[in-house]
Amino acid sequence: MQTNLSDEARTLARAKEAEDILRSCVHCGFCNATCPTYQLLGNELDGPRGRIYLIKQMLEGEPVTDKTQLHLDRCLTCRNCETTCPSGVTYHALLDIGRAELDRRVRRSARERMLRKGLRVVIPRPVVFDTLLKAGRLARPLMPHALQQKIPAKTIAAKSRPTARHARRVLMLEGCVQPSLSPNTNAAAARVLDRLGISVIDAPRAGCCGATDYHLDAQEAGLMRARRNIDAWWPAIEAGAEAILQTASGCGAFVKEYGHLLRDDPHYAAKAARVSTLTRDLVEVLGAEPLDALHAGERRRIAFHCPCTLQHAQKLGGAVEAILARLGYDLTAVPDAHLCCGSAGTYSITQPALSTQLRDRKMDALESGAPEMIVTANIGCQTHLAGAGRTGVRHWIELVEDAMR
Repeated sequence: MQTNLSDEARTLARAKEAEDILRSCVHCGFCNATCPTYQLLGNELDGPRGRIYLIKQMLEGEPVTDKTQLHLDRCLTCRNCETTCPSGVTYHALLDIGRAELDRRVRRSARERMLRKGLRVVIPRPVVFDTLLKAGRLARPLMPHALQQKIPAKTIAAKSRPTARHARRVLMLEGCVQPSLSPNTNAAAARVLDRLGISVIDAPRAGCCGATDYHLDAQEAGLMRARRNIDAWWPAIEAGAEAILQTASGCGAFVKEYGHLLRDDPHYAAKAARVSTLTRDLVEVLGAEPLDALHAGERRRIAFHCPCTLQHAQKLGGAVEAILARLGYDLTAVPDAHLCCGSAGTYSITQPALSTQLRDRKMDALESGAPEMIVTANIGCQTHLAGAGRTGVRHWIELVEDAMR
């Protein structure tokens, strides 16, 4: 694709990266075939190829409006298009560059600014989120059905965690909303790892991975959270921690990007690269451990929803399914398993209509094999799918622990 960036665009910090990505696109359109929003809306501008053209025009100095912003906002950043693309276009990086420039040039409505600011204030702060969640659960019976779906019922309580006692040690990102929405997930992961001779050590100063800020018009705030996490983890890394574990694939996908996003930061580039190298999704750690002696107590029939951040961003599609099959679980076939469920971080709040359509399609696919339960690997997907009030949804590590019993 030929490009002619404007003089203004050439002053951007990531101008060269944007130009290289644009030039790698051969505008073949294969990406549209697997784009969830293009499938729903049938609009070229709501598919990756159309959005790439919109970003190209903006960086070449063409005028942009709130309509341009609408089409970029509708993107789930599921990265399905990157899996499909024969040319290796790193679409998500171009989208980040384009959204940042668009936010600078087009002012959002007061309502949208308040919504995004509110999400940035609440979601990355576990205490604030937990307080509001508890209040929402009390008021849930009085709310309209659409709002009730956004407030999940109480889940399995967190059980005790083992103390650190093994030579092998890993860090674990606790997450922002997972301790409130699925408190047993991280505890179950710690207990499973302990049985395998791996201890989870605490890094209390670590917080939100930064993805919420970064994808809600506050990229620098997101990078500041990344720097704080690096500082919080660094002493344990220097002491020999072998991995930074992620039980939520969405967080893992973003932390693995730290090295790229901070590559020009003279104070953090090397440390960020090291953190990205050490970051592992839970399935990457367990997949290398001796699980063959374990067997599920009963051969339960389950459907696995592979989050986009696991299969497209981290390229780990099939890894969880392989572990669950090794443990004796009966996995049902899931049609169109590559498609997004519509959660996509805060997308279910900023784009509720499209998100609900995608969720209902995904639930139909997951339930087509009549599973007893649905399991997944990301708290956003877990909560979003459970909000349909249909088949129950759990994190897959809880099934691994069931097998260990």
